[in-house]
Amino acid sequence: MKKTMLLSLVGMAAVTGTILTQYKPLGRKPKSLQSPNRINGKFRNQYETPMNFSAQDMVSMARDYHDVTSLRKPTERLPIVPIDFEEKTGSSFTRIYWLGHSTLMVQMDGKTMLVDPMFGRSPSPLPFAKNERFSEDLPFELEDLPEIDVVLLTHDHYDHLDYGTILAIKDKVAMFIVPLGVGSHLKRWDVGAERIVERDWGESYAFGSWTFVCTPARHFSGRSLTDRNSTLWASWVVLGETDRLFFSGDSGYAPHFKMIGEQYGPFDFAALECGQYDVRWPDVHMQPEETAQAFHDLRADQMMPIHWGAFTLSFHDWFDPAEQMSSLLPKEVVLTPKIGERITLDGRNDTTTWWRELEDANKR
Repeated sequence: MKKTMLLSLVGMAAVTGTILTQYKPLGRKPKSLQSPNRINGKFRNQYETPMNFSAQDMVSMARDYHDVTSLRKPTERLPIVPIDFEEKTGSSFTRIYWLGHSTLMVQMDGKTMLVDPMFGRSPSPLPFAKNERFSEDLPFELEDLPEIDVVLLTHDHYDHLDYGTILAIKDKVAMFIVPLGVGSHLKRWDVGAERIVERDWGESYAFGSWTFVCTPARHFSGRSLTDRNSTLWASWVVLGETDRLFFSGDSGYAPHFKMIGEQYGPFDFAALECGQYDVRWPDVHMQPEETAQAFHDLRADQMMPIHWGAFTLSFHDWFDPAEQMSSLLPKEVVLTPKIGERITLDGRNDTTTWWRELEDANKR
């Protein structure tokens, strides 16, 4: 009996291993990476970053998950502003479109970049997952997406790197610029190695008139049960002809923001993680007050809160990130567009509070 049970367990493990190996959305674990930030096959943060939950934490999260009074999801689909790629704006200023969560489209210096493109319905490798996007549609049809000069990725979590999205856009992309190791996923999804640039913290890459600098973040990576921290996570500095941009990726607060601001700032624009935070995981996602401090550390002129408005991954009200940033920072520096709405780095954007109007309408 014991032998039969042992053989059954071995068989189940073999089947599970085969599934993990063959299921493409999981990507592929990289091999033979050399980095001073990698020890015993795992990347590590610059600062101690505990990620353990206590039994009390688990109980409180279960309670919060079943709270029927929660406003973790909007009661109706979020509004979008359709993007007309044929529109002539007549402006030479940098244009930025927020596409929900941490996805951005940037048009600058005659080139187009997508940051953390995630156009799927749910941030999961499973097609039947129910954590659906807050907006009914994207602000454009995928087939209408223009040619993309650069796709910039910050790490390999499902809400930032989506298998279906990469398959849909890869033939329109000239170059993928990613943290060290993330290229392994892209190669498994048939993106040619000649179109992938991988960088470690502190390394840079010149793309025409743009310079990309891979800078630290305080987070983690992984797409399966066996690849935790096998790839690097990062923030990015993008230096254009006239504008200097910063993208935080996912990150807990740490001194790296101040160091980046001192070395590469001041920035014209910073997209800063502000969403999916909780006091039970304070080291891998910033609390709102920390996001505001990071903005000051970076010496940025304007900021956009990202990592919200698309999926429920935490327990705060769905609109809380925008509300918090609007109260913690001066009105003129916080950019909170609707999904698909264009903002320009010319200081003439109207700051709106569209989420309040949506919630007020729901209460009436």
